[in-house]
Amino acid sequence: MKHIHLSDRYQNGASRIHRLDPRVKVIVTLLFIISNVILPDGAWIAFALSFGLVTLVCALANIGVFFALKRSFVALPFALVAVTVVFTTPGQPLAGWQIGSGSLVATDAGLVRFLSILARSWLSVQMAIVLTAVTAIPDLLHALRHLRVPPLLVAVIGLMVRYLTILSDEALRLMRARDARSVGSGGSLLWRAQVTGNMVGQLFLRSYDRSERVYQAMLARGFDGRFLTTNPHQMRERDWWALAVTVIALALIHVAGMLI
Repeated sequence: MKHIHLSDRYQNGASRIHRLDPRVKVIVTLLFIISNVILPDGAWIAFALSFGLVTLVCALANIGVFFALKRSFVALPFALVAVTVVFTTPGQPLAGWQIGSGSLVATDAGLVRFLSILARSWLSVQMAIVLTAVTAIPDLLHALRHLRVPPLLVAVIGLMVRYLTILSDEALRLMRARDARSVGSGGSLLWRAQVTGNMVGQLFLRSYDRSERVYQAMLARGFDGRFLTTNPHQMRERDWWALAVTVIALALIHVAGMLI
């Protein structure tokens, strides 16, 4: 029987990156994302160095240098909504289109800003992918708690991950039942729309009932809102060194972005 588990994103290993304290990995990821956000538009050398940093982390984690790259393209379509900045940012006109009584004019500054937004989004998603690949979900939740993220928010995130898995399993069961009962049935667009609507309703009811039973089972086993892990979460010398090296590397990337 096929299952979908969000925890499958974790790549088990014993590399230097895997052995780092989860708090360090979360902080490094946040610093990397913030660093990309505040880089000036058109800092292509800095963006290239940031990509090199992600690639280096993937190599040190033994998950493949193109691990994050191959999985990050799925997020690029969401960044395309920023295409409007091409036409709204003042600058030298590059091209224009007449639309009725109005016109759209693409500017050089707008194009640079749009490409910079794509680069920032793409790089940030890659580092987030690396974080989930080298950090197990329980360790990630514990790291958030140690970093003083509100316990209620951490609990909500943990339950969301688990219930999304349950929701995926319920969806697979419904799709399997549909396939088993649709042999010889009509395949028109209207029929498919009706079946899809019924499936959505059934999925909501079944997942709601299933989640309630799962929660009651968790309470019966002593769940108190915390997700436990065997990781001791002790900051060692290598963790401090990793954090310091990352801060220095990001600072050098910013210097390169400002000078080049």
